[in-house]
Amino acid sequence: MTKFIFVTGGVVSSIGKGIVAASLGRLLKSRNYSVSILKLDPYINVDPGTMSPFQHGEVFVTEDGAETDLDLGHYERFTDTSMSRLNSVTTGSIYQAVINRERRGDYDGGTVQVIPHITNEIKERILLVAKDTNPSVVITEIGGTVGDIESLPFLEAIRQLRKEVGRQNVLYMHVTLVPWIASAGEMKTKPTQHSVKELRSIGIQPDILVCRCDRPIPVGLKRKLSEFCDVPEACVITCQDASSIYEVPLILERQGLAQQALELLHMEQRQPNLVQWQTMVDRLYSPKYTVEIAIVGKYVSLGDAYLSVVEALRHAAIATHGDLRLRWVNSEDLETEPGETYLAGVDGVLVPGGFGVRGVDGKIAAIKYARDRQIPFLGLCLGMQCSVIEWARNVGGLTGANSAEFDPTTNYPVINLLPEQQDVVDLGGTMRLGLYPCHILPNSLAFKLYQEEVVNERHRHRYEFNNNYRQLLLDSGYLISGTSPDGRLVEIVEFPQHPFFISCQFHPEFKSRPNNPHPLFKGFMQAAIARTHPTTGLQTPVEVS
Repeated sequence: MTKFIFVTGGVVSSIGKGIVAASLGRLLKSRNYSVSILKLDPYINVDPGTMSPFQHGEVFVTEDGAETDLDLGHYERFTDTSMSRLNSVTTGSIYQAVINRERRGDYDGGTVQVIPHITNEIKERILLVAKDTNPSVVITEIGGTVGDIESLPFLEAIRQLRKEVGRQNVLYMHVTLVPWIASAGEMKTKPTQHSVKELRSIGIQPDILVCRCDRPIPVGLKRKLSEFCDVPEACVITCQDASSIYEVPLILERQGLAQQALELLHMEQRQPNLVQWQTMVDRLYSPKYTVEIAIVGKYVSLGDAYLSVVEALRHAAIATHGDLRLRWVNSEDLETEPGETYLAGVDGVLVPGGFGVRGVDGKIAAIKYARDRQIPFLGLCLGMQCSVIEWARNVGGLTGANSAEFDPTTNYPVINLLPEQQDVVDLGGTMRLGLYPCHILPNSLAFKLYQEEVVNERHRHRYEFNNNYRQLLLDSGYLISGTSPDGRLVEIVEFPQHPFFISCQFHPEFKSRPNNPHPLFKGFMQAAIARTHPTTGLQTPVEVS
C-alpha cells in the first residue's frame, strides 16, 4: 500500500518545505522507492497561471499542461520524476470542483460545508495521486504556515486521512525554524514549541521535526525540543543552511531523515545510492572556469520569477565545470541606455519568457547587441519571438515589425495569434500548454545539441511565428531548425553565421535536471565558456561523466 508523508511548516513563511519535501523524495528514490510529490496551495486562484511573477515567482508547466507552483519544479529536478496536474491542488480548484458538483445537484439538496465536502475533496485529490501512479510514497506539502486561516481545511483533511488509510501508513513532518538570537548569543526553541502547539491544537502530532537553522543545534537543545514537542530525539533533524539547495539531500541523509521516515512507516531499510548526486555536488563546489551570463528580463528584481531558467543554467555550469555568475539586467533599462552599459563583458546573453509589452524593446536591443558582437545567445519563448522581431527590423528591413500582442496595428506582424486563439477570452489555462513534439532539421545547431530528430518540449504561450514571413527569414540567412511535425509551427530559429545564436518557442528549462542538463543550456554554457576558454567550446564538448 502507498504510504503518505505530510509536510507542514511553522514559525515563518518560505521556511523551505518544498526543498525538504523534494530532498526526502530524492533520498527515498536513492533507495529504489517510487515517489510522487503533491503540493496543496491555500490561495483561491484556480492556478498560478494568471498571477504576476512578482507575486508568486515563476509558473512551472507540467507535461500535461498544468500551470503550477514553482515547487513542482523542485520536485521534478530532485526526484527526476515528471509530475502532472494531479500534483498541484489549490483552494480555488477545490472550491470550484465542489461548487460545480453542487450546481449539478450531486449533493441531493444537502447543505454544502467545509466539513465534510471541502475536506473530502481534498482527501480525494491526495488519494488520486496514489491511485494514478501507485508510488511507494506520496509526499504532500501543505502550503502556507501553521496558524494561517487559509490552510485549516487542508490540515483538517490530512488529520482525517490517517484514520482512513491507517496510522501506520501516515507520517507527519513539520519544518520549523530554530533562530539564533545574536544579542543573547544563543539559539531559541520557543518558536518551534509554539508552532508544534498550534499544530497539536488541531489534532496533528508531528512525528519528525526538521529544524531550519544557520548553525548546528547543540545536543541539549535537541533534547529540549524532543521533550517539549513530544518527538523522539532521533527524529529532531537539523537542517542547517547550505550554499546550494542540491547539498540539502546529503545534509538530511547524514542527519538520518530517510532512515527515521522508513522506520516510522514500517518500510524496509535499504542502502541508499547517492554516488551520482554526491559527484554532482562535488563538481558544483569545484569549478574550473568562471562564466558570466546576463539574464535580460522585466522581472529581474525577483529571482524566483526565472527560477527554472537559473537552475537550468546551474545544471549546465555543473556539467561543464563552470562557476556561474549571473548578471541581472532589467530590460526596461536597455530601452534608454546603450547595451554596452549593462552587457559589456558578459560571456552569454539569455532572454527568457514573459508576457506584455513592457521591456520588450530592451530585450530586442539585448539580442541585437549579442548578435552584432558574436556573444552566445539563447532565447526562450518570448525571447524567441523577440529575436524574430529583432531580425525583421534590423536584417529583414521590415521597419516597425512587431508582435500583434504588442502592436495590433503593425504592418508587419511577424508574431501573431493562431486562428484557434482569435476568440479566446479567458486567460487562465487557454494557451498552448504542455508537451508537444518538435522535428529537428539535420545539420543544424539544434541537431548537434539534441542528437535526435524528434524531441518533446513543454510550451506556455499564445502567439506564434507568422508563416507569412518564413521565406524572408530563410532568404536573409536565418535557419528554421525546429518545427512541429507537420511543419506548420516554427519551434526553433538559429543564425548559422554566429558562434551560438539559437532561440526556441518552448521552455527547455522545465526539463533540465541537475545531473542531466538540457542540451540547449549545456551547449549555450559551453559556447559562453569558450569565449574566454576556447578549448572547451562546442567543437570540443566537455565530457560529462
